[in-house]
Amino acid sequence: MRLRIRHQTAYAYAKPAHRVIETLRLTPRGHNGQFIVDWRIDVDHDCRLDQVSDPFGNTMHNFTAEGPLDGLVVTAEGHIETSDTNGVVSGQVERFPPPVFLRDTVLTTSDAAIRDFARSVAASAGSSQLDLLHALMAGIRERLRFNINATDTGTSAIEAFRMGSGVCQDFAHVLIGAVRHLGLPARYVSGYLCRTDYIDQEAGHAWAEVLIDALGWVGFDAANGICPTEAYVRLAVGLDYLSAAPVRGFRYGGEGESLTVHVEVENTGGRGR
Repeated sequence: MRLRIRHQTAYAYAKPAHRVIETLRLTPRGHNGQFIVDWRIDVDHDCRLDQVSDPFGNTMHNFTAEGPLDGLVVTAEGHIETSDTNGVVSGQVERFPPPVFLRDTVLTTSDAAIRDFARSVAASAGSSQLDLLHALMAGIRERLRFNINATDTGTSAIEAFRMGSGVCQDFAHVLIGAVRHLGLPARYVSGYLCRTDYIDQEAGHAWAEVLIDALGWVGFDAANGICPTEAYVRLAVGLDYLSAAPVRGFRYGGEGESLTVHVEVENTGGRGR
C-alpha cells in the first residue's frame, strides 16, 4: 500500500511568545513492513532543525523559534509504502534489552483493578502468549468506550480503566500496564492509520507492541481490536506517550495558546482498512 501523509500542528498565541522550543518525533523509520519513499518537515519560521536519534532509536528533530511569535505551524508530510506483516515488526535495530520495556511509568502503572483484569484473562487464555494478547486486547476493547472528550495526554492507564473510556492512547496504556504486570515487555507506538471512511483526521494514532517468544515485537491495537496491517504507519516508540509523542515543547512568554492538529492519511495505491 502506498500512503500519502500530511500532519500539521498549528499554534496560535493571543499574546506573542518570546521563544518556542520544540522536540519532534515526526519522521518514521523503515522496517520490513514499511519503506519511506519521501519525507520532509517544514516550520513556518526561520529556524534550524537539528536531527538526532533519541535513546529508543526514534528520529528526532529539535528547533528553537525566536519571537515575537503570534503563531507557529509545523508540517510533516511524505509518502510511505507498507506491507502487511500480521503485526510483526522486524528489520529495525533494537537499542535496549527487553527488560527495559518492563519498566512502569506514571502513565502505564497498573493498579489492583488492572492487575485483577490481567490475571483473570490470563487464567482462561491458555498457554499461548499470542492467544493471551488477543484476549487482553479484546477484553480492553469491551471495557473501554472510545470517547475523545473523556481524557487528555496526561491521563494514566489507572484513570482511563476506572472511567471506562478514552482514546487510542488510553487503550494502549491500559494494555501496556496489564501486559507488563504479566511479565511481558511492552512499549507504546505513535503513528498513523489509513481509514477507508475518511482521509482527514484530528490526530494521529497509537497502539502497543509486545515482545512475544519466537515472533519478536508484535503490534496490538486495542482501540480497534486488531493487529496492525498495511494501513498502519509506525512513527515512534517509547515506554509511554510522553517518550513517543510526535510533538512536545514549551514556550517563553505568550498567553492564550490554542492548538490545532490536522492529519491527512490517504491510500494512493493498494487496499485500505
